[in-house]
Amino acid sequence: MKIALFTDTFYPQLNGVAASVLTLQNNLAALGHQVYVVTTTDPEAPPGETTVVRLPSLPVPHLRERRIGMFYHPRLARLIRSWELDLIHTHTEFCLGSFGRYLARDLQIPLLHSMHTIYEDYTHYLAKLAKLRMLSGLAKAAARKISADFCNSADHVIVPTDKVRDLMRSYGVWREIATVPSGILVEKFAGGQEDPSDREALRADLGIKAGERVLLYIGRLAEEKNLTELLRDLATYLTAQDNIRLLLIGDGPDRGRLEDLAASLGIGSRAIFAGARPWDEIERYYRLGDVFVNTSQSESQGLTYIEAMAAGLPVVAKADRCLDGVLEDGKNGYAFQDQAGMLTALDLILGDDAARELLAQRARQTARRFSAAGYGERVAELYQAVLAAGKGYQAAKRYQKVS
Repeated sequence: MKIALFTDTFYPQLNGVAASVLTLQNNLAALGHQVYVVTTTDPEAPPGETTVVRLPSLPVPHLRERRIGMFYHPRLARLIRSWELDLIHTHTEFCLGSFGRYLARDLQIPLLHSMHTIYEDYTHYLAKLAKLRMLSGLAKAAARKISADFCNSADHVIVPTDKVRDLMRSYGVWREIATVPSGILVEKFAGGQEDPSDREALRADLGIKAGERVLLYIGRLAEEKNLTELLRDLATYLTAQDNIRLLLIGDGPDRGRLEDLAASLGIGSRAIFAGARPWDEIERYYRLGDVFVNTSQSESQGLTYIEAMAAGLPVVAKADRCLDGVLEDGKNGYAFQDQAGMLTALDLILGDDAARELLAQRARQTARRFSAAGYGERVAELYQAVLAAGKGYQAAKRYQKVS
């Protein structure tokens, strides 16, 4: 098959959607399919890309690691038409998604759409941009409508978890929906050949002393990640135990505020804000942790949880439906509802090395279910089923529910 993936974010950007699209491209190509990516320009993009086409773009205000691309580009549209595609798979409802949808309609080929992001959890950025908090409710309603309309304009919708499937149904999405969890490069994070001296050197560089235990968070430092709660709930725990540190890998618009909060809580020296690290090296930083911690409620799947498990880290996370079938209490970590639950879980793990090792082994076993190769195979099977059914973007009414 000849496939084009349209996405607003892609490697070398560091986020779940970019990682998912890169993994999909590589594994579809490994199955023998010809796969192109149409995305935004990026100043850090590697030279010599042959299967990636980039549209002119600008950074997003308040989200400068994300970029806004063009909705249409005549020269690139001609190039894409020359690829003689079998189908288009969009991974965004915005600029590049609209471009992909237009071309699917123009070429009369199937359009599949992956719903990666719950945008109503991100509308505070619009309110900040407009300096009007009153816009928040309207923005959430608009986000729900944009998501529903785009999904209903596709031939088939893909979601990473049943949490997102049910949410899309509540929005009014009536198209067929397939739940296909995004995969990860399990072997990348498993680290069977890692050099122990590299781990010790990284710890030293970050100021982590010998014998100190590390609570690890990897992800964006942003309001929707609920890190204020994480810092507040861990404050007394970190001050009471001088052999435990909180390590945060990542960057984002909330970093300065969170650093100030940590200082005001008296844990400025216990919480290490290490900044972003290249995705090509991120597995090295997972191996610094003893436990992976997270309080986010905005995840559609939460790939970082699975990456942490692949690296052998028990996960302690605030209960969320995106973790159904992934995080199992007492098996590979613990889900908690409140501060007391989180601190109890941490004590159970850090207070018993044998128990922690058993949780780590089971975490690795869980992660194997989310292999990148399996993800590529499941998506390819869905593509083939859509093509076999004779679906095409012009084959039916796209904006009106078929009775």
